[in-house]
Amino acid sequence: MKIGVTFPQLEIGTDPAVITSFAQTAEDLGYDHITVYDHVLGVDVSAHSSKRVRWAYDNASLFHEPMVLYGFLAAVTQRIELNTAVLILGQRQTVLVAKQAAEVDVLTGGRLRLGIGTGWNPVEYEALNEDFHTRGARCEEQIEVLRALWTQEVVTFDGRWHKITAAGLNPLPVQRPIPIWIGGFADVVLKRVARIGDGWYPMFPPDDNAREILARLRQYTRDAGRDPSEVGIEARVSMNWGPPAGGRLSADVRSPEACAEEAVRWGEIGATHVTLNTMDARLETPDDHLDAIRRFKAALDG
Repeated sequence: MKIGVTFPQLEIGTDPAVITSFAQTAEDLGYDHITVYDHVLGVDVSAHSSKRVRWAYDNASLFHEPMVLYGFLAAVTQRIELNTAVLILGQRQTVLVAKQAAEVDVLTGGRLRLGIGTGWNPVEYEALNEDFHTRGARCEEQIEVLRALWTQEVVTFDGRWHKITAAGLNPLPVQRPIPIWIGGFADVVLKRVARIGDGWYPMFPPDDNAREILARLRQYTRDAGRDPSEVGIEARVSMNWGPPAGGRLSADVRSPEACAEEAVRWGEIGATHVTLNTMDARLETPDDHLDAIRRFKAALDG
């Protein structure tokens, strides 16, 4: 099972030296991957109170842009995989995402894993001039376009939302294609993962409900004519785990050691990857986050 850490973008700040230290420490500790979340814009919730949306983040939430961040981390790391979980694909131009991802993959020597999702924030979609209501349907065509651009020197594509006439990327990525993992929880998403995904991101505890959902995903994968072992599972283990309150995770803060115990349970039911999230866990400084990831790794290794 691969073990990773979530880049604590909400709390790490903007000092490049601190960002470098976090990534290099994670690599030195033997972590397999760093996972980063994505939001282009945060909303002023008071101005959008009429929208029936549960705002998980707002304009005070700090998000580094994933592709730019990973271009930076490409230069200061050597081995660790860089994972987006998830890049909100539907609000971006597909060909530009293909170009950016290929560039990060080249600069890292083939260390990018592109996790994608459809998102939940209609304000971001509006500002980026994309259709919030067709994002799920467009996602599948976007994946097809991405893979074509990453594996062919010249692409001609005429779809419902994309038209490319005899054009291609240069440079092509090291990985051809870059792995695409998918986030989301609806049954339609599970079926999409089973048919065309390289992996999936569950976000719940490793209990009987998780076993049932993973069994359903495996059956959908077999139904799609694929071996379930072809589809990775990356579980997220959070130090702050509880029901949403006021739009943010709340409730109990757990120790890194307790999180390691949960990671082991995920491995027992079939997770291929586990990622520790240290955000919203009352850690006051970047050094506190580093201490947490040290303790989590030590608990697993011990």
